[in-house]
Amino acid sequence: MNKLGRFARSPRLFSGITWGVTFLVVAILLGYTVWRLFPASGAPASVALPTLEASASVPLPNQVWSVTDPLAIVRKVALVTFSDKNVRYNVVQYTAKTGDTLSSIAESYGLKASSLLWSNANLMRNGPNSLKVGQVLQIPPVDGVLYQWEAGDTLESVAEKFGVTSDDILLWPGNNLELPNPEIPTDTLVMVPGGKSDAIQWVSVSYASGASGTSSGYASTCGPSNFKGGGGTLMWPSPYHYINGGNNFSSSHLGIDIYAPEGTQITAADNGTVVWASWGGAWNGGYGNVVMIDHNNGFKTLYGHLSQVNVVMCENVYAGELIGLSGYTGNSFGAHLHFEVRLGGGFMNPWDYLPPQ
Repeated sequence: MNKLGRFARSPRLFSGITWGVTFLVVAILLGYTVWRLFPASGAPASVALPTLEASASVPLPNQVWSVTDPLAIVRKVALVTFSDKNVRYNVVQYTAKTGDTLSSIAESYGLKASSLLWSNANLMRNGPNSLKVGQVLQIPPVDGVLYQWEAGDTLESVAEKFGVTSDDILLWPGNNLELPNPEIPTDTLVMVPGGKSDAIQWVSVSYASGASGTSSGYASTCGPSNFKGGGGTLMWPSPYHYINGGNNFSSSHLGIDIYAPEGTQITAADNGTVVWASWGGAWNGGYGNVVMIDHNNGFKTLYGHLSQVNVVMCENVYAGELIGLSGYTGNSFGAHLHFEVRLGGGFMNPWDYLPPQ
C-alpha cells in the first residue's frame, strides 16, 4: 500500500498538512511585504520632500509640477482675472487753471469737449467761453451726459431724451442701481453713457441781411454724410486768437476777423465734411477764396479771404487739419481770416464756441 493510500485513510493527518502549507505561503507573502516596506534597519522608509533654496523659483499657477508616477492625474491651473485699472466709474471734480480750455481739459481725461459741456449746467447756461480760472467742473467717467435726476423722471424718459436705451443707464456699473426696479432719488447724478444732448441754451441766432456783408446761401453737390461730426465746441482755426484791426461779431458783420498774416496756416475748427472749397462764386464773391465745412451736427463753419485752398469738395477733415492759407482775396482790406459759425441757417457768435483766449 503506498503512502497516498495511508493519507487517504487518515483524514486528520491530511488536513493538518494542508493547513501547514497554507500558513507557510501566507508567512512568505507577509515577509516579502514587510521587506518591501521597511529597510533592513527596520526604520520606516523616508520620502524625500522638495525643499526651497533661497534662489529656488516657485512655479507659477500655469506651470505643472514634474510627476514621476505615470498614473498620476495632473491638473494645469489657469489663473484668470478680469481687472481693467484704466476704467473709471466715478465722477471727479476738476478746478480750471490758467491756460485751460474746455477741449484741453476734456482731452486730459480722454473725453470729448461736448461731454464736459453736457455734464456741467453752468457751461450749458453760459456757453463754453464762460469757463473761468477757479471754476469747478464735474468730469464724467466716460463720454455722454452726466444728468441730475429730476422729479418724475423714469429710466425710459431719460434714455429717450438723450438717445440711448434704458439698459445703457441701468447696467452702467458706476450708477450702482438696483435691479430690476431701481429707485433713483431726485438730484442724484446719473451717468448716461453715450448720451447726446441737443440743448444749446446760451446761443442767440442772427440772420443775414443786406447790410450784414454775408450770405446764407451756399452750393453743395455732396450727398448726406455719415462722417462723425463735432460736439458743439470748436478749436481756434488760426494760431492767433484775437482780432487786430478787423471786425468783431455784430448785426452788420456776422462773423469775426481773426488776426492771420498772409500765408498763416488755417485749420478746421472741428471734424466735418467740406461742402465748399473755391472762390465764393455767385452766392457771395466778397468772401474770395472760401472753405465751408459741414460738421454733420447742425453746425457749419466758414473760412474766408484765403490765399490758398488745400481741400476739395466733399472731403472729410478732422479738427486741426490744414484747409488753406490766410490772405485778403475778395472784399478784404489786409490779410486776415473771416470766420463764421452757422446753425440751422442762422449765424452764431463764434466767441460762444471758441475756447477762452
